[in-house]
Amino acid sequence: MVLTVDRDHCLLLYPQPEWEEIERKIMKLSSFNKQTRKLQRLLVGHATECELDGSGRILLAPPLREFAGLNKEVVLIGQGNKFEIWDETAWNARRAEWLESDVEDDDGKLPPDLESLSL
Repeated sequence: MVLTVDRDHCLLLYPQPEWEEIERKIMKLSSFNKQTRKLQRLLVGHATECELDGSGRILLAPPLREFAGLNKEVVLIGQGNKFEIWDETAWNARRAEWLESDVEDDDGKLPPDLESLSL
């Protein structure tokens, strides 16, 4: 598995094959674009391989723990091809913030990708 950081200050945990595909796509992007370089530095630069120990735990490197503000209690959020690892307090605060805000953009419209989605 591979751990990396996310702009929301959580960690992302990918199975190795999923990560390899994402890394390949990210590194094919032009490094002349400032936003692309930031993304490459953030995601690829912090990517760390990890394994489960005999008790099913993942050892998190101190810089990754510090980035995500992980203390004692963490939350593992399934996101399809990856997991997000959040500090429990941070997750509860962000979730409350998201639930109180509208799903819509500031201009009142849903992104085109979500307009046809039926939940």
